[in-house]
Amino acid sequence: MSLHKFQQFFDCCVGTWKTERTYHYLTHQEVERSRTEFTIQPLIFDLKVKVLADNGRTPPSNLAQLPGYHLGFQTISEKGEQVSQQLNMLFVPTDSDSPVLQGDYLRDRAYEEAKPIVAHFRFDTKTQELLMTTHYTRVVSVDSITLINPELRIRKIVNYQRPAEGKPLENVVLVGFGVEQKAV
Repeated sequence: MSLHKFQQFFDCCVGTWKTERTYHYLTHQEVERSRTEFTIQPLIFDLKVKVLADNGRTPPSNLAQLPGYHLGFQTISEKGEQVSQQLNMLFVPTDSDSPVLQGDYLRDRAYEEAKPIVAHFRFDTKTQELLMTTHYTRVVSVDSITLINPELRIRKIVNYQRPAEGKPLENVVLVGFGVEQKAV
């Protein structure tokens, strides 16, 4: 299973980014705009081991080659509300059906819930889209990052009300869109 194109995607993502986002809250018909600045740095080996341990996983033999990153961000909404967070993430491929790579997306801290979490990722090498699906307690978040070029990404987030086990995702509660530009 080749990680080459997936690694190239993340090589472009390392650095500082600025984003303008619009969130549409369908539960109460509200639109909110925000600005976020975030920094992505490669994760050192010891922190990769920690992310795995936090999620009850044993380090695989190819751990050094797996993409792992530290993400720190600060968001300011148009209402003046501020949110800051830092987390470590690791991508563990489990299936490669060219041109798609899939696997587990592990974090030591989730966005919606302050605890370690394992999610699913799908990366399409043709479209340069990383799709991450996380099942939280109340919602299922489907987060898409599409790399347009090394300095521009398009972001789409769709949160669904978490359905009963085995039922399809249907009830959308939030949709977010963003344009992310690399800071020079």
